[in-house]
Amino acid sequence: MSRFDVRRLLMASAVFAVLVTGPEAPFTRAQGQAPDPSAPEAPQPEFKQDFQLTPENVGDALMVHQRYQAALESYGKVTPASSSLENKMGIAYQMMFSSTEAERCYKASLKLDPQNAHALNNLGSLYFSLRQFAEAEHMYRRALKLEPNSAILQMNLGTDLLAEHRYNEGWQHYQAALTVDPHAFENATPLQIGSAANAQDRGAANYYMARGCVRAGLMDRAIDHLRKALMQGFTTPRKLEADNEFAALRDNPAFQSLLAAQRNP
Repeated sequence: MSRFDVRRLLMASAVFAVLVTGPEAPFTRAQGQAPDPSAPEAPQPEFKQDFQLTPENVGDALMVHQRYQAALESYGKVTPASSSLENKMGIAYQMMFSSTEAERCYKASLKLDPQNAHALNNLGSLYFSLRQFAEAEHMYRRALKLEPNSAILQMNLGTDLLAEHRYNEGWQHYQAALTVDPHAFENATPLQIGSAANAQDRGAANYYMARGCVRAGLMDRAIDHLRKALMQGFTTPRKLEADNEFAALRDNPAFQSLLAAQRNP
């Protein structure tokens, strides 16, 4: 699981591809061909009999299955608490829209380890969802000092700045994300902005996401974002034609149709 999955979790409804920042899929099935019945039986590996799942392991598995309350109950059995554990509990509470408890856990995580970039990012995402943009910015910047090469953090900070109408700064961080990871925009959406912002803010996010997609060569996605930005009133066909960031789209039939449809609704 990626280091800053919290952002993707909340993104999947708002970026959390859940976000267990701990172990990767606790239970996996080996992939491969089915055994050939005619082949001699392969020797079976020996398994240690003393292995036991800990409450934290169980909680991680429950998180993967989106059973957040049950995960919290399992995490509550772990002593002493660690920064990582408090961060996971914050994620669970955030996924259940319990903002007060999520904030408490993230802060407890940071008290145990002030340099936990995961908790900083997640607390930033919580503040963003509450439209506390200045506080979110502060957390993202603290996290970036620890993880300067994180494309996800760059995108999160960029989206936060767009929500503050600091468009040039937000675009700079989107470009920084592309510098770190040219594929950063392939699976990205405008963060939690969909549920947290007004139409103008969503339009800004879509507009600058479109710019990023063009730079990444994702023309179809760029046009889709521009369609939304136009519908949300952030831009106009004339402004799109004048923006050199969209020069690569000017001969694209879908882009031309989009502009024509907006001029002649």
